[in-house]
Parts: sequence; structure tokens; C-alpha cells
Amino acid sequence: MNIKDIARLAGVSVSTVSLVLNGRDEGRVKSKIADNVRAIARDYNYTPYASVMTPSGKTFLIGVLLRSSTVRTTLNGILERARELGYGVLISDSGSSLEGEKKALSSFFRNRVDAVLWEAFGTESLQNMSELEKAGIPFLFFNCTLPGSINLDYQGMGYAAARLLIQNGHQDIACLLSPGSRTDALFEGYKKCLFDHQLPFRKDLIFHGITPALLHRLASHGATAVLCSHFASALELYERGLILHCKTPEDFSLLSLRDDGRLKTPFPDISSFSIPHRQFGRFLCEQLIRLTEREEGDGSGVLTEATAFSWVPEPDSLSTIGLPFSMLPKKMAVVGSSNVDIYLKVDQLPSSGRVARTSLSAQHAGGKGLNQAVGAAKLGHRVSLITAVGNDTEADMLYETLYKHSVESSGIRKNDSLPTGRAYIFVEPGGESMITILSGANDALRPADLKNSAHLFKDAAYTLISTEIPMETVEEACRLTRSQGGKTIVKPATCGPLKPELLKLIDILIPNLEELNEICPGPADIKEKAAALLNQGTGTVIVTLGADGCLLCTSGEVKHFPASDFPAIDNTGAGDAFISALASYLLYGFDLEHAIQIAGYAAGFCITREGVVPSLIDKSTLETYLQQKAPELLTIPGH
Repeated sequence: MNIKDIARLAGVSVSTVSLVLNGRDEGRVKSKIADNVRAIARDYNYTPYASVMTPSGKTFLIGVLLRSSTVRTTLNGILERARELGYGVLISDSGSSLEGEKKALSSFFRNRVDAVLWEAFGTESLQNMSELEKAGIPFLFFNCTLPGSINLDYQGMGYAAARLLIQNGHQDIACLLSPGSRTDALFEGYKKCLFDHQLPFRKDLIFHGITPALLHRLASHGATAVLCSHFASALELYERGLILHCKTPEDFSLLSLRDDGRLKTPFPDISSFSIPHRQFGRFLCEQLIRLTEREEGDGSGVLTEATAFSWVPEPDSLSTIGLPFSMLPKKMAVVGSSNVDIYLKVDQLPSSGRVARTSLSAQHAGGKGLNQAVGAAKLGHRVSLITAVGNDTEADMLYETLYKHSVESSGIRKNDSLPTGRAYIFVEPGGESMITILSGANDALRPADLKNSAHLFKDAAYTLISTEIPMETVEEACRLTRSQGGKTIVKPATCGPLKPELLKLIDILIPNLEELNEICPGPADIKEKAAALLNQGTGTVIVTLGADGCLLCTSGEVKHFPASDFPAIDNTGAGDAFISALASYLLYGFDLEHAIQIAGYAAGFCITREGVVPSLIDKSTLETYLQQKAPELLTIPGH
């Protein structure tokens, strides 16, 4: 390829090609013709022959002078865009020294670069600028503080990040600053955002490392969110928080800037603004080439405001950003059994001397503790389950169920010597059932296990407790709940009379008729037995009566609530559905009588399907139904 070939391909004269390639085309050659000539030269001659160009002509080679700190993806973007535009790139590193810059520029002169991208290390770099100006080589500063430098807007990123947290209700926002070129600018953006939103700047919320003071702030909810300048610090803070039982976004929100070249890990998925280094590098290259081809700029290295790099920061995800702790609905803790429920359909329930045959069976995750936890979660609450399982495949099934329904599972204790509990449930066509339980690991849940999970009771407004675990563990659950200001709701399954000291720790006791008779043996009627429990210190007794509804017994009155009318397929989990719905709507602010009636509908839904967990109703479905059948129940009295 020579100058004649270029002229032929462009359809112009040799002299026209010469003017363009020697940079003398301005005002003499139409811009479209000049662009076409340069494009052909780029496509066919990336390193021009001496016969094609005079020493003053274009080489289609740019120089990139870096400090040692430049993010690699910025350079990748420069190389990528230069290749697309038909330019070669000569890269040099100054080592952040004046002498290093001089040597690099000398190398650029020898190789006759058309233009230079210059990451100056400081104001001293201006001493070397005259050399480029004398040589008539256009240049652009970037990533520095010199006039005309094109920089990433870290201040804008800090502002956008702080604004996102404020929009989610946060006011006590800590700032975790790590050493780096972006830190000061991010900090200024953070401060400006606070000022613009009339929030005070607090020095006590600024941290230069993950200190005990910062961790204490998070544990005590003195800071509800943390903005990090660097992702490595955010990752470390996330992990340190887990050790202290501070999770995101439940206990604090976490947001960071993140280099776009950093591998995005699926876990933990920390919310971040990816810094667009590659996009920035492409922009720099494009602006430099436009400058050297006289499309814009004055050759001084200073671009107009219109050509400044612009980018709208957007978070990669919102996974670690939530509402401030004080704005979250209070959570529930659940202490009880977890089983694999094995359903056996029979024509008649087994009895003495009778063989029950079945050809249909099914397995579901179950147990009163697990059922109630999932039920409350499906009704819109944060729930933590404390239970015990074996180290077996059945336990994996339970974990999967809890994960699916967003139930906190850190309170589960694995037992290597006992299997996960099993419940064998015989169900006849009318929905009546009989249950035989192999307790397994449930028998190994000890008070010490609850003490090790004491943090789960800290913010629980209610703790749902079932007695298919050791009674000393039930008592400890009640004590821990009361010590944290929460209320207890107890389901007395498979237990005899309850100790007086335990009854005093129960706010709401919910037995069925058979369970009531076990707790209070003797000839007395329901009301008399309920009154005896109330006299021993229990706050409220609700006796569930199956198809006959339930009986509310307080110190002041006894009131009957009829059951909702649903066809019965399997009544196994009706009690668990009732309890989880009762606690849920008490937590939503409904009074006890309204909550009981809503819970009755939730129990009714539960008996229409086989398996407890699949039949537990979600909040949207339940309230849609109530809106049609009993809309008055959805109005909180006094609101």
C-alpha cells in the first residue's frame, strides 16, 4: 500500500491524500473526503511506510503515559477503542516521578506519536508540558488535578450513593474510607449530599478502618447504613458483621463503590456502584483521537465542558440496602420442632386390632416450629427459627424449605448422633388425622442452644413456642423472650400439666381440647380449666375446637368464635396456621379479637390442601379473600 493506492481507493488525487496525511487539510479539503482518506489509511496501513508520510505526517499511533496506580480496566478500554479506530498504542509508566515522565515523553517523540493521554502525577508534571507543546503534539490530562484533566466523577458517585441510602430512610449513615485516589472526592460527595438533604454531618460516623467503634455502632443500631469507598472494605465489614450477628440489610445497609474489573461474586451480593473504568478508557481514547484529527478541541489538551465524561451512577443491586432498623416491622422468633412429615392416606384411622392399608404417601417439611415459622414468613414477617435437626438428607430438605420462604435459619442446631425428626401422619378422606412422631434431634434441643442464639430474641415482638421439645428448653425460650421485652405464644403439644412457673411466663396459651385436658386433668369443663390456667398467671387462653371454632378465655370474659366454612382435606396443620396468623396480625396492630377471626380464615384455608407448608396461606391471598368475604376485619380499630 502506498499513497497512490490510498488515492485510488478514496477516489481523490495524490495531492489531496498528501494534504490529509500531513495534517494540512483544514480549509483545503472537505471534511467528509478527509475522514474517508484517514479511514482508508487506518484500515490498510496502521504503521505507515516512510514513503507514505513525511516526518511531520500522521503515524496513527498514540502514547499513553500512566502513573503506576491506573486501574487496568481503564487501559483496557483505551486499547479496545484505539483498535476499533485503527490506532496503535504506545504505553509507558512514569513511576509517579518527574524524571520518569521525561523519559516516557522522549520515547513518544522518537516514535512520532500523534497524541498523548497523560496521567500526570502532580503539579510538577507541568514542567514537562512545554516539551509536548514545542513538538506540536496534542495531549489530554486524565485522572489528575491539573487544569483541563478528564476525571471520573467520584464526588458524584459519593453523592449518588449517599442519596440512595437517604431515599431508603437512612439518616445515620457511616462512611468507611480506605486509602486511594477516589476517597477524598467520594467523601466530599457524601458530605454535600447530607447538606442538601438537611442532615447533620457527624464526625463520629466517619471511619478510616473497621474499628471496634464502628462495629459497636452497627450492633447498637447507632449507624443504620455504611457507605464504603472500596469494595474490599465492604466485604470485610460484611463478614465481620456476621460474626457479631449483624446482617445486611436487616441490621444495617451496606453500599460501596466497586472497580468494574473486579470479579463479581454471587455471594455475598453486596450492593455497589461499579466504577466504569473501561467505559472511561474508551471515552479518553475517542476524545484524544478527535483532538488529533481536529474534530474538536484547540490542541492544548483542554476539552470543552460538553465533552467531559458523563455517567449516571446506578447500583448493581439492592440486596444489601433496606429500611433503617427502626422502620422495619418487628420480627418473630419461633422455637419448636422440625420434622419430615410422611403422609399416609387411609380409609380409616388405625385403631387397636385393625390394620390400616395405604397405597398413597407423600413427604413434606413439617413440625410445629417449622410450620409456624413458614406461616408467619408467608404472612410478611421477618422470622427466625430455633430448632434441631440431624446431619442427614432430611435436614437438607428442611433447610431448602426455610430458604425458599426466607426464614432465618442460623438458630438451627445440627446433631450428629440423632436423625432429623419424623412425623407419620395418617389422614382419612374426611380430613381427620392421627400423628405418630419420631422426635429424633428435637429431643436434643437444649437451653444452652437457645442461649447461644440469644440475639435472635433481641428484637422479637413475639416468640412462638411449641412443646414437642424438652420442657426445660421451652421454659428457657419463655425466659429469654421476657428478658428482651417480647411476648410468648405457646402451643402445648404432647405434654402433661405445666409448671406454675412456666404458666406465669406465657402470654397466650393455645391448646386444643385434648391438649387442655392433658394440661388440666379432671372433670372440670373448658371454662373452668381455662380459668385455672389464668389464675396461675397465664395471660390469655385460646382453646381451638376444630370445626366448632375457638374459645377466647381472659380474666374478664369468655367469647366463642365460629370456624370459617372450608371443606376439609387435611386438618393436620390447622393449629399451626391459626397460631402464625394470630401472631402476624397482632404484630400488624390488630386487636386480639380481630386477629383471632383472621387467624380462623387462615386455618380454614390450611385444611383444604394436603401438607401443612404447601397449604399455609400468604398475606396477599388471605387479604384478597377477606376483602371479598369480611372486609371489616381488615380495618384496624382506631385507625
